[in-house]
Amino acid sequence: MSNNTYPLILGVSGASGLIYAVRALKYLLAANYQIELVASKSTYMVWQSEQDIRMPAEPAAQEKFWREQAGVSNSGKLYCHPWSDVGAGIASGSFRTLGMIIMPCSMSTVAKLAVGLSSDLLERAADVQIKEGRKLVIVPRETPFSLIHLRNLTALAEAGVRVVPAIPAWYHQPQTIEDLVDFVVARVLDQLDIDCIPIQRWQGHR
Repeated sequence: MSNNTYPLILGVSGASGLIYAVRALKYLLAANYQIELVASKSTYMVWQSEQDIRMPAEPAAQEKFWREQAGVSNSGKLYCHPWSDVGAGIASGSFRTLGMIIMPCSMSTVAKLAVGLSSDLLERAADVQIKEGRKLVIVPRETPFSLIHLRNLTALAEAGVRVVPAIPAWYHQPQTIEDLVDFVVARVLDQLDIDCIPIQRWQGHR
């Protein structure tokens, strides 16, 4: 059974840094993964704020939107879910997945997950990954972290969630913003044993 037999859930919350989700989609779709994408209600505002772009709400139009942003027209499979559709397949533990990534992940989402609250599909899908013991990777995009943030992140880490802050490295000699973003995205995908981004990895001192 191939590594991409089951779909991967990509959650996009209302934190700054939508480029992380876009670059992840670019590489995952190009590698023919099936992506179940759910963007929170706040994501619409962030697209408007960061790019002055309106993200459509209707699933088919949103799929086209995300593919255009990622620059991948045909490869892979992409299904977009309305944030309010808590009856979607990804809201059930019987829906098999490779795991879930929330990237970027807001501190509001972190707080709700840490105390078991599910007010929309993104949070419900993440809660399902935790209760089923499946892989959940969150990419918090906030600075500085308050003590409350740190305690919530610790609670999630204790529950088995992988916490990968959006902190790039420089040993690979990045030349562009995309190089910095791709490093973070690659480290996120490493948590799910997915290797589809051509980054320069640390080779040790020479």
